[in-house]
Amino acid sequence: MIEKINSKTEITGWENRDIFSIRILALLKAYGTSYPFAVFYVQKNEDGELTAIISKLDGDYTISALQNADEEEIAHFLLVAGYSSILCSSFLNLFSKYDEGIVMKSDKKMEFSLGDATVDEFPKLMDLYNFIDYNSQDFKAWYVDISHRIRHGTAKAYTLNKDGDLISSGILSSIADGYSILSAVRTENEYRGCGWGSALVSYICSDVKGTVYLMRDEGMNEGFYKRLGFVDIGKWRMYK
Repeated sequence: MIEKINSKTEITGWENRDIFSIRILALLKAYGTSYPFAVFYVQKNEDGELTAIISKLDGDYTISALQNADEEEIAHFLLVAGYSSILCSSFLNLFSKYDEGIVMKSDKKMEFSLGDATVDEFPKLMDLYNFIDYNSQDFKAWYVDISHRIRHGTAKAYTLNKDGDLISSGILSSIADGYSILSAVRTENEYRGCGWGSALVSYICSDVKGTVYLMRDEGMNEGFYKRLGFVDIGKWRMYK
């Protein structure tokens, strides 16, 4: 059975802490259950045990599911509800068309040197948005969401600056229960290959206590992240 939750307490029995559950739990912590655009669901088996948790932010769904989750019920629910995208583990076979990539994690704290660069942990979000160059993301929607998450301690932004220029960036886009998700890692073209991106990622990982997750496209940036202590742990799947 899939049902909408009306209180954070209805999800407290969920013990899984994969990258998908961290996205959901961080969203729940940031927005709660009172906003119409952020909605949360649980799936329970016949014994009343949680088998999946689901978040919906506008039309974008994230699913964290156990191996015994009812895939058929989840797929039917999503077809009836309608969706823009669905992010979940690759073991959930919901529909025939999807994109896939790699999930990585790191618990390591690597040594690093910032040299004559400095880290800004409270960068101007307009500057960060322009630096990351979101092609399809509306600035106002992005700004409202990320600033709200930062205020509620479920996200944090970082930039590396040198001689007054922003040269590298990274965002912990979801933070919950000592786990974080790293995204929006970028280094300005002229500064690539000089170790600045590695230094900033190492700084970010050292700034948090627990596990840092990330998603990458298959065949992209594998060596970069493995040198920084990340390991492949599975695959993400995106249905659109």
